Amino acid sequence: MPGDIGAIAKVDEIVFDSVLHDSHDEDHIHLRPLEFPLPMQGLAVETKKKGDEQRLFDVLHKLELEDPCFKIERHPSTHETVMRGLGDLHLRWKLEKMSQQYKLEVSTTPPKIPYRETITKKAEGHCRHKKQTGGAGQFGEVFLRIEPLPRGAGYEFKDESKGGVIPNVFIPAVEKGVRQALDTGIIAGYPVEDLRVIVYDGKHHPVDSKEVAFVSAGRKAIMDAIMKAGPIVLEPIVDIEIVAPDTYMGDLTSDLSSKRGHITGTQGRSGALAVTGQVPLSELSDYQSRLRSVTGGHGSYSIEYSHYAPVPAPTQLHLTSLYKAVAEED
Repeated sequence: MPGDIGAIAKVDEIVFDSVLHDSHDEDHIHLRPLEFPLPMQGLAVETKKKGDEQRLFDVLHKLELEDPCFKIERHPSTHETVMRGLGDLHLRWKLEKMSQQYKLEVSTTPPKIPYRETITKKAEGHCRHKKQTGGAGQFGEVFLRIEPLPRGAGYEFKDESKGGVIPNVFIPAVEKGVRQALDTGIIAGYPVEDLRVIVYDGKHHPVDSKEVAFVSAGRKAIMDAIMKAGPIVLEPIVDIEIVAPDTYMGDLTSDLSSKRGHITGTQGRSGALAVTGQVPLSELSDYQSRLRSVTGGHGSYSIEYSHYAPVPAPTQLHLTSLYKAVAEED
């Protein structure tokens, strides 16, 4: 009967929002979509025990299927698995369930910010890779130039060398070396994007030229060019919407401004006020707690990626210094 409550145990295929019926003729029946708060609070998780990585993914997937306010993200650029919930209490409950029900112990850290690197002007780079080890040696020489592309354009690679100075068979090796350098970063250890790479000259040796030589030459040539091209670090900027009683708006807008954010608009919304703006993602690591403190638990917010923009000079200096310190230790 409508309104009755039942229970079914040990049916793994049932997930949130499932409709149970006794005939495939009713497969078209679905619940009306419901609106849920967006999970904003994040924690990066990894297993404490080596070899439990697959179990971690399986458990997180189960938790995600049963809770529409719990989401899992995998960030290739930071190599992190991030679980997102509605707040500290929500995430702590998930961690407790992972430990007690699934016997899975994990460690957590705040999610890393997915910074990027790019260039601000044209430049040229060159590398001559030559190695002689007694027998057949290694030789490859690459000349290339780079130029900035519009923000969000990504990466382009062009071969404009002529006359077979670099045989066609070695051009993929040059690009491989270029991509290796771009993927690992040059000044701060973050992927480099929004640039065009043009190989325009080079040299080869009929005996000593090998793929490994042109990979190395391509990698070192692009590093040489980027250091001359005004490299900068970019940070993600997000659109933010804050909904709270209007009595708190003065404190909220002041707090947002102190975090390098700016307001783009306000709108009344059923007894509350919605404020929209843009703010660097790095400034929102503890925003859930700050919002709860300012509004007494009566505020909520949502964010959406907007674009990348240069970080302030002190931030870039800090990030590059950290990268140099780590490189020196290695």
